[in-house]
Amino acid sequence: MDYLNLLNEPQRRAVMHTDGPLMIIAGAGSGKTRVLTYRIAYLLEKGVDPFNILTLTFTNKAAKEMRHRIEKVVGKDARNIWMGTFHSVFAKILRAEAPKIGYPNSFTIYDSDDSKTLIKNICKEMNLDDKLYKPGLVLGRISAAKNKLISVGQYRQDRTVQADDEAAMRPKIGEIYHQYQDRLKRSGAMDFDDLLFNTNVLFRDHVDVLNKYQHMFKYVMVDEYQDTNYSQYLITRKLAAKDRNICVVGDDAQSIYAFRGADISNILNFERDYPELEVVKLEQNYRSTQNIVNAANSVIKNNKEQLRKSVFSDNEEGNLIEVIKANSDNEEGKLVAHSIFEEKMNNHLSYNDFAILYRTNAQSRAMEEALRKMNIKYKIVGGLSFYQRKEIKDLIAYLRLTVNPNDEQALRRVINYPKRGIGDTTIEKIIVSASESNHSIWEVTSNIHSFGFGRSAGAIDDFATKIKSFAVLAEQQDAFEVAKHIAKASGVIEDLYADKSIEGLARYENIQELLNGIKEYVDDPEKEDKSLAAFLQDIALITDADTKKDDDGEYVTMMTIHSSKGLEFRNVYIVGLEENLFPSQMMIQSRADLEEERRLFYVAITRAEKKLTLSYATSRYQWGNLRACEKSRFLEEIEPAFLNFKFSDGQGAFEKVLKRKSPLVATAAAPVRKATNYTPPADFVASDTSNLAEGMRVEHPKFGFGTVAKMDTQGNSTKAIINFEEAGEKTLLLSFAKLRIHS
Repeated sequence: MDYLNLLNEPQRRAVMHTDGPLMIIAGAGSGKTRVLTYRIAYLLEKGVDPFNILTLTFTNKAAKEMRHRIEKVVGKDARNIWMGTFHSVFAKILRAEAPKIGYPNSFTIYDSDDSKTLIKNICKEMNLDDKLYKPGLVLGRISAAKNKLISVGQYRQDRTVQADDEAAMRPKIGEIYHQYQDRLKRSGAMDFDDLLFNTNVLFRDHVDVLNKYQHMFKYVMVDEYQDTNYSQYLITRKLAAKDRNICVVGDDAQSIYAFRGADISNILNFERDYPELEVVKLEQNYRSTQNIVNAANSVIKNNKEQLRKSVFSDNEEGNLIEVIKANSDNEEGKLVAHSIFEEKMNNHLSYNDFAILYRTNAQSRAMEEALRKMNIKYKIVGGLSFYQRKEIKDLIAYLRLTVNPNDEQALRRVINYPKRGIGDTTIEKIIVSASESNHSIWEVTSNIHSFGFGRSAGAIDDFATKIKSFAVLAEQQDAFEVAKHIAKASGVIEDLYADKSIEGLARYENIQELLNGIKEYVDDPEKEDKSLAAFLQDIALITDADTKKDDDGEYVTMMTIHSSKGLEFRNVYIVGLEENLFPSQMMIQSRADLEEERRLFYVAITRAEKKLTLSYATSRYQWGNLRACEKSRFLEEIEPAFLNFKFSDGQGAFEKVLKRKSPLVATAAAPVRKATNYTPPADFVASDTSNLAEGMRVEHPKFGFGTVAKMDTQGNSTKAIINFEEAGEKTLLLSFAKLRIHS
């Protein structure tokens, strides 16, 4: 147990407290992964059977890394621990128990695209307005209900819920929910939310099954507990009810997923369920400098709903947090890009040391343009997933249909791909026949001659025979051999190979990459089950965080703050710190909303190790119009002692530092010259500047007299570059600047 000597005192207490409920409040950068890892190792060394330990993590990637770390300490026993995300662990349980709640063991897991397509089809069949009943919106409403364990019946009987839908002019959502669940059931499919909803149903209706898993999981550990929803809370509470050996790890200050159904009260009120609770606070931040930690503390202390803790750092004091004030969003991008370039060159860093974080994806445009102009490579995290590409989804649909022929979405996707003469009208007839005869679409398809489909019956029958032959092969061969055969026999590879365009070649290569991935899965010694069904479950449960690869080469990482959770970078830039952008105008309707936004800012700050830069613009384009912006209230909440304002504009102007070799260093050495002694005359009245031109002499109420050197018009925005006699060169945005023209 030498590893215990590597821990500080609170970490050691958390590791060695094994019996009874434990809550570990883990501040940002406090080494919680190390504590979780060593706690499991400690349990194993005490003689606990690894099969009796359940550990629920935020991502499958985190579970894999943790398992490998435990293995280094205790050996191969670590492979027998039940470890993974809520969805992956309980999908595994449902695979074994599904028939008890009316599903096949080979049920399909629908991703959000599958769900939206099904909802779109249902709305079309119900003749509903697709502008009112947008699939994403309807799915969000159904998802929220499932996360709160509201069944179809409860949804349709709840007067408050119905009143909300009627007020939103969508009174049919309850009926769509009913049709959606019915179609999922007939397809032998569950969506992501069903994996947790149905686990609760399983444990509620089958006490013997609950008792079985209560005896199996004597020790339950939950990471990122602040991000659990009501459904997840109930599952863990039920599983831990027998032995009460539950350990939850989290930080209420990093609860940022309320929009996904996360309920911060789960961690805030944890002691209500476990009065004998032991609480350990990990308050030492090993990641960030003292200034960064102190700045984060000064922000989060403004939240009323929180578990109080005193996060501190023994690291170096570090640089002050730099604040960039720009005149526009484009100017903000340029200043950030220049700052990154200078930091890299002056401190001999790699671009991999830098991250740009923003509140919304739309903010990336100005940053991308500025980075490209300076030839700085960047990568945006959160683009189109490999498994969301059309050609990949096509072949995956064939694989899904092979394992579960009742999968409606998979069948509809490939019944006429590659084209085999089965048109949309024929497919609609199959759906109607299935509905009228209370059969699944597959039952109609595989017995098509009994339903009288005339000339198209032959093509449909050939398709069904092909799928049946794939299913036979799937029972005999591993996932790779089956997938390789299906890719060829289905005609998918031939169809893609025939397209010689650059895009066609890329799609063909993507199919090869998918097959490579399946081979890698089959060859992985840690994968006991090599079947096609096991592989499909594995990829169905992949999250965005699991797909992030450490690509070769240098690049600045760009992502939303939500995507940055759990990551860290040497230098972090948080951009767009303006009211209505961050905090978002959509998220300041209540104190709870505002506090979640503040926690999001806290998460962003604590991603930084050595240097943090904050930026905002005084004007930004919105829907094609240039609007004035006010700096974020969150900037005001950081104690001034931790900040260093590098740029100032002074009534619509900003110091033109971009032409200098080192903007930040130059500004520090040669501060902005201000005409502080200029007082405008009493009769000063700003002129109409619509006809302002180069060479004109002007007067500014702060900078005094100057001459217009250049005019710059971009879209609806016009800037004047003016050489002032006392203040030097300034760039003024005319929609804000007050100028009196003298010539």
